[in-house]
Amino acid sequence: MAKKSQKTSKKSASFWTNFILIVICVIWLVPILGILVTSFRQSEDIFTTGWWQVFPHKENVEVERIVLPESVNLDQPFEILGKTATFDEFRNGITLDDGRIISWYGNKRTRTAIVSENRWVGFDTNLTLKNYKDVIGGKTISYKNAQGQTITRTGNNLGGAFLNSLAVTIPGTIIPILIAAFAAFGFAWLEFPGRNLVFTIIVALLVVPLQIALVPILKDYVKLGLNGTFLGIWLAHAGFGLPLATYLLFNYIGTIPRELLESAYIDGASNFTIFTKLILPLSVPALASFAIFQFLWLWNDYLVALVFLGEKNQTVTIAVARLVGEKGQDWHLMTSAAFVSMILPLIVFLGLQRYFVRGMMAGSVKG
Repeated sequence: MAKKSQKTSKKSASFWTNFILIVICVIWLVPILGILVTSFRQSEDIFTTGWWQVFPHKENVEVERIVLPESVNLDQPFEILGKTATFDEFRNGITLDDGRIISWYGNKRTRTAIVSENRWVGFDTNLTLKNYKDVIGGKTISYKNAQGQTITRTGNNLGGAFLNSLAVTIPGTIIPILIAAFAAFGFAWLEFPGRNLVFTIIVALLVVPLQIALVPILKDYVKLGLNGTFLGIWLAHAGFGLPLATYLLFNYIGTIPRELLESAYIDGASNFTIFTKLILPLSVPALASFAIFQFLWLWNDYLVALVFLGEKNQTVTIAVARLVGEKGQDWHLMTSAAFVSMILPLIVFLGLQRYFVRGMMAGSVKG
């Protein structure tokens, strides 16, 4: 009986764990789905209806329009389809005996009433790629607002910002990983004076906020002519990412069996050969996991990019922030820009998420 009760308890715990995880995933995916759907909708539809109305749902569909003759006095109660009411009552909507609804269109001058019926509506096929073209192209764009008026604006060149983000992120990820891998190998396996002191200083740098280093580095960049250049931001990101990368890779490389390296030394392999032929292949999980962390951090970075690159070579985060300030009311542009900025991190995360767990565990326990 005790074993049966224990199995039942484990099944119940497993069920609730899976249920909670599913709920969290759904909560996380709903906003993303909303952004994706909205980014493909027409501007006038976005301003008037919610994104969920793209899917099958019930709504009031116009079935008839009735134009009242000039002889009807709208300042007094008047009749439409057997219902007598005032103008304000018709404007608020009146339900007929068969379930249809009479509502007024516009103001009194239109002299038009709309008869609608609650029906099931299928998938909305009125979707477009124009929002993405307007956001990425950076040219003059035009669209209709909620009142049906045509608005003309200058677009934001998000395509150029996307390429700038790639130019910042890829080298900014590769450079610190290569330097940290060499450093971690040296700290883990090579004997040299001051090794422990230097490694302690590197670990201590993990607790230093990068914000306090921005102004001193910026002053040096101005003197050296590196401010506003990609080389400057590559070096800055490399410096900010090296302490964590070195610490993680040091702990991971330190767990590699000593016998492998001793055998390589006996066979006459140099330190460089051991590093390239043994250490790097065996450290792929740690290298890949940190690469993902570094890539996501650099792609979503706003502060460092704004300080060292500015708006001349703006990245995606800066371009989206400007879009919020300039066109915060243009939801069709905002959602398209948001999805353009998040599509690559989503692909990286979903495609390589198994490395995140390895990255959490890499070198966390030694021995």
